[in-house]
Amino acid sequence: MSDTKTEKFDVKAFLASVGEGKSVAKYRKRQAVFKQGDEADAVYFVQSGKVKVSVISDLGKEAVVALLGEGNFFGEGCLAGQPLRMATVTAVEESDIVRIDKSSIIDMLRQDPVFSGHFIAHLLARSIRVEEDLIDPLFNSSEKRLARVLLLLANFGKGDSKPTPIIAKVSHELLAEMIGTTRSRISFFMNKFRRLGFITYNGTLEIHNSLLSVVLHDQAAGEGGTSAPPEAPLSATLGAKALLAK
Repeated sequence: MSDTKTEKFDVKAFLASVGEGKSVAKYRKRQAVFKQGDEADAVYFVQSGKVKVSVISDLGKEAVVALLGEGNFFGEGCLAGQPLRMATVTAVEESDIVRIDKSSIIDMLRQDPVFSGHFIAHLLARSIRVEEDLIDPLFNSSEKRLARVLLLLANFGKGDSKPTPIIAKVSHELLAEMIGTTRSRISFFMNKFRRLGFITYNGTLEIHNSLLSVVLHDQAAGEGGTSAPPEAPLSATLGAKALLAK
């Protein structure tokens, strides 16, 4: 008998096996997959492209809490009894998204141990990521938070030592919303990272593994007498992150 722990999850086989209860749709840039407050009745899978997950406060302020690319699930809160969506998911580039009815994915979790193992690993990784996101603004500067987000977007740690391109055109405004700071600070640090050779602009944004040094070591924000724009108040940063805990 084969050991399911060593079996690699086959995305194509997964998409073919779901069958009834599954649909695939193409979403254009800025098109919502679902919105905060919608009925939670399905799990989604990013077949290609990239989506952002955001929450909106009672005052109408939006906070981006995640960017998810190919191979990621989202909307899994329905499996835990969540009746309504707690966030809005929007395509940030043209994307193919698979929708799987709640009943169909529950059947797969019960019947397919390989898929179950993969899905549990996904949930654990997502839980760890949310915990890190909550801790990040408490102890790290906006420079370190930006470096961490860029490394995550570039799928750092998957064994490839070459620069990794971020295909989606992630705006400075979106990065500012993700880490809880101002657009001017994002521009300052992006220019600094480029000067130091941590990132490269050449049609697409390429993230070099050397950027990890910013996360691992304390570095001055300024360079050559130039200082970064003032940091946004910590209360504003924590306000966006606190929405996740509600």
